Amino acid sequence: MAAVAVIGALGTTGVLKASNLDTGVIIVTVGATLSYFAVILSSPHVSTVERERVLAFIPMFIASAAFWSLYQQQFTVLTVYSDKQLNRDLFGWTMPVSWVQSINPVFIIILSGVFAALWTKLGDRQPSSPVKFSLGTIVMGVAFLLFIPMASTEPNSAPLLGLIGVIFVFTIAELLISPISLSLSTKLAPKIFETQMVALLFLSIALGTAMAGVLAQYYTVEDQVPYFGILGAIAIVVGAVLWVFTKPILTLMSGVR
Repeated sequence: MAAVAVIGALGTTGVLKASNLDTGVIIVTVGATLSYFAVILSSPHVSTVERERVLAFIPMFIASAAFWSLYQQQFTVLTVYSDKQLNRDLFGWTMPVSWVQSINPVFIIILSGVFAALWTKLGDRQPSSPVKFSLGTIVMGVAFLLFIPMASTEPNSAPLLGLIGVIFVFTIAELLISPISLSLSTKLAPKIFETQMVALLFLSIALGTAMAGVLAQYYTVEDQVPYFGILGAIAIVVGAVLWVFTKPILTLMSGVR
């Protein structure tokens, strides 16, 4: 009730408005994240092993936020891109822009079973969770780089099949991170903080989504190449750094994969 009252007061006085809502969400999310981690790590009811597992979750939190900051641009940059740059003409019929948002769900329905079967078949030979997070972040960065060959200032010049291919890569990245993240957060959670660890996972999604909103304002048709190139490269670097530190992270995870 106190939080609602504060938000209401900020909105009424004009401090919080639509134009700075994304920045406000980022500030609140970062504050809540730091508070949650501080409470969990400083609790006398958390054992040494549990505390190390929480520490192991931090780099995954960062990778998750980086991933969602790109992935959630499906609803901002990708929508604008589909409206302005995508050739949606199919045999004389123009596909509605909104239909582009249906491509990713179709791929999820098709590929989720494939990934489930793959992990089941691999069993203990499947990649560890840090590696999956690393791969997911790297693949998401690659997906952004795939926009570069289609870059053009000419309207309706990007091929539909090309965008479908990019969204296919989006989906692979998502399935490397999203389905396993909830399970991982509960496995790494101290016994008395299971709910809070799940909350931290959702805070990483909230942070990434808000960052996606902030980043989207820098997208322009004229700056497609630097926009997709820089963000894609940053995501690849974040994923690569996580991959490099996989062994020490697994050590902190104390048997959790």
